[in-house]
Amino acid sequence: MIWVIIPTYNEEKALPRTIQSVFSQSTPYRVIVVDGGSTDRTLEILQQHSQISWCMAPKGRASQMNAGARFVIQQQASADDWLLFLHADTQLPRSAFQHLHHLASDPSYQAGGFRHRFSGKDWRLRMISWLDNLRCTHSHIVYGDQALFVRQGLFTQLGGYPMQAVLEDVVFGQTLLTRTTPRLLPLTVITDSRKFVKMGIWRSFIRVLMIILHVEFGLPTFSPTFFRDVR
Repeated sequence: MIWVIIPTYNEEKALPRTIQSVFSQSTPYRVIVVDGGSTDRTLEILQQHSQISWCMAPKGRASQMNAGARFVIQQQASADDWLLFLHADTQLPRSAFQHLHHLASDPSYQAGGFRHRFSGKDWRLRMISWLDNLRCTHSHIVYGDQALFVRQGLFTQLGGYPMQAVLEDVVFGQTLLTRTTPRLLPLTVITDSRKFVKMGIWRSFIRVLMIILHVEFGLPTFSPTFFRDVR
């Protein structure tokens, strides 16, 4: 079984396309959305889809994704089941679950992610995506917008995502490397670029570059304003 865990917070703009990208998959799956207290139409959108299970958790991707994983465990999921953590503004490729289904019987595959690109045709966004994919190929650390997938048993053994406000995906990725080498699938997920455009593409690029330098060379962590919420 593939369990898709989607953390949401005021994602009415992008969530419908993300849900549709999941519904287009042909391999069996279940979807768990964990909302962090949305005040827009996010919950209304979820209520339109009876096949989606959803619950609430304190705002924060780590908190919400861990809550989703606990929900999966309560459903008596197998340790070999896939947990796929999908950002609410990221769309899966059509054959994503078929690939995961084929990998399920191979115990050497314990975790991985997808190649990444932003929506739109701006060359600067393509450059950022290229840099992100190059970084992942080198470091084997899968960022959150690359739709990380991991065996349920391994995720539980590692204690889930660290309960921190930012860079929870990076820290978990570093922990994951102590147990396995995540594989980057030759498929591409597409993240809505509106947040990067709204923040400013060059400013967003500098932010990505600084995060990479922080991960690779241990530069100091950033102030909360560096990760300000953009909707």
